[in-house]
Amino acid sequence: MSRELTLFEAVLVLFLTLFNNSHGYFLPAGSVGIGFNGYFTLTNTTKHTHGQAFDSEPLSFTNPSTNLTTSFSINFFFAIVPEHNNQGSHGMAFVISPTRGLPGASSDQYLGIFNETTNGKSSNNVIAIELDIHKDQEFGDIDDNHVGININDMRSVVSASAGYYDDEDGQFKNLSLISRNVMRLSIVYSQPDQQLNVTLFPAEISVPPRKPLLSLNQDLSPYLLEEMYLGFTASTGSVGAVHYMMGWFIVGEISYPSLEFGRQPNLPPYPKKASHRTRTVLAVCLTVSVIAAFIALWFGLVFYLRHKKVKEVLEEWEIQYGPHRFAYKELSNATKGFKEKQLLGRGGFGQVYRGTLPGSDAEIAVKRTSHDSRQGMREFLAEISTIGRLRHPNLVRLLGYCRHKEHLYLVYDFMPNGSLDKYLYRNGENQERLTWETRFKIIKDVASALLYLHQEWVQVIIHRDIKPANVLIDHEMNARLGDFGLAKLYDQGFDPQTSKVAGTFGYIAPELLRTGRATTSTDVYAFGLVMLEVVCGRRLIERRAVENEEVLVDWIVELWEKGEDILDAAEENIRQEQNRGQVELVLKLGVLCSHQGVSIRPAMSTVMQFLNGVSQLPDNLLDVMRDEKLRGLPETSMEMLLGLNSSTFTHSLVSHGR
Repeated sequence: MSRELTLFEAVLVLFLTLFNNSHGYFLPAGSVGIGFNGYFTLTNTTKHTHGQAFDSEPLSFTNPSTNLTTSFSINFFFAIVPEHNNQGSHGMAFVISPTRGLPGASSDQYLGIFNETTNGKSSNNVIAIELDIHKDQEFGDIDDNHVGININDMRSVVSASAGYYDDEDGQFKNLSLISRNVMRLSIVYSQPDQQLNVTLFPAEISVPPRKPLLSLNQDLSPYLLEEMYLGFTASTGSVGAVHYMMGWFIVGEISYPSLEFGRQPNLPPYPKKASHRTRTVLAVCLTVSVIAAFIALWFGLVFYLRHKKVKEVLEEWEIQYGPHRFAYKELSNATKGFKEKQLLGRGGFGQVYRGTLPGSDAEIAVKRTSHDSRQGMREFLAEISTIGRLRHPNLVRLLGYCRHKEHLYLVYDFMPNGSLDKYLYRNGENQERLTWETRFKIIKDVASALLYLHQEWVQVIIHRDIKPANVLIDHEMNARLGDFGLAKLYDQGFDPQTSKVAGTFGYIAPELLRTGRATTSTDVYAFGLVMLEVVCGRRLIERRAVENEEVLVDWIVELWEKGEDILDAAEENIRQEQNRGQVELVLKLGVLCSHQGVSIRPAMSTVMQFLNGVSQLPDNLLDVMRDEKLRGLPETSMEMLLGLNSSTFTHSLVSHGR
């Protein structure tokens, strides 16, 4: 359907026609605009946003005579102006896409290309050359100043630090993507050689260096449809950057064109907000006036302000752990001044408020607590030092923090469906009942998160407070483990030392009360109890239940030992579903994980194998759990008794503190 161009789009068309081969015009989306000297900007000073600009007409990547993918070369000029001289986020990319634009794309680490759901899907058919200025460990980035070739995923197939190889001496010359200097990127694909070469170099060099920065030997024809759209994307995160796209050139064949960009523009620094400039001017004028007229009063005022002003300085722990530090005003605006109607919940830890970040639609949850006590600051630091560096789809993502006066603030992704406990204990009749399929997925999600914490991250992380209230549900009913205020970190292979007993009554393993030493096995104990609660839809202890059903674990074990139907303990609507085998597996596995004997409990890698159907619970499991003589055996003996592979039922050394 045809439509009239807006004045804004008409300006973009006029600008880009001067540089491209008149293939079409760009359609802007998001934060795209016109910046210094009329240059095309993909982002502005807005945080946590992204911009997209795609050619209005598709480009044919198929030779009509041979029906084969063609070779091509693309060159463009760009520059990035960061908010701070040595830091910017997150970067920009040249994109080849089957659609005109990338709907649903996210900002921050997704660069306006994918989002958490679409990232990694083979059906994307998206090829991107990223110019990344932020190191995201989630995607295996090599540093915060690199070029990467991405196919259907934000994890680069191949990447290299920004720079180029000098033709004269062959030496590698480093380039800073956030230097505010104009650079040129040359992208050349040879279909006969099935090779994609990417070369980055300063704009004043008219001919591309002979040796490319990146070279990918791969046939791109499976990802290139007959017609594809070309475009550019960029995004910002907690730190701003203005991304300039300053002209491009397409050739439908292998070509290394000599292009003169002309006199290099001296790009202006990152623009300050008008309100900041206004405040600065007013402050200077007021200061001069007061000094001139009331010098004595001025000295008194300075003395007073120095004692009243709250100075926020970076401390050593903030530099070390490094999640984004939000301004208090930003969080206050997001939560509408922390009004009562924005309150999601409160507890001993403080209050949690719902908010929306200014300038974006990103919903957040802000946890506010006091740091007057040593306990408050200790839990605040524990949460930053653990979840602030973790990236896993089943962990609640920490976006940043803030310190203001006597309060501490932690900022997370907002989980619209709240915590798991409200689905299990159902205080109201209108509360949704979870299907078995949803419950089983929630159990596997939490198990996957614990496996990552215990065995897959660079350090061992013991959560110490696994319970339904700390399992949050996102908009797609995925479970995410949160609240790391009591977490402990240990290096792989080292013994966790004794500490104060921490956790929630009912979920604390018996050996933790005796020794004060939290291990991965104490987390497994609590997770076993959570599994039972998910299946049975009730609390661990129900005072109003009949006598033999009051303690959930004891009741399930009693049914099992008497040879009665163990599914009688499951919630009534679950018993009516068809997956009786899975329900029985989770009940028995929950009893196994919450066993009093430490050596009886499996590691999370074993739990995942049981839940995924890779391994089966042995028929004599009840006898093994009842035999007191077996509880002191080492794990290697236990795994042989259970008939499992050595990789299935072995705890890490940290699990038992050896």
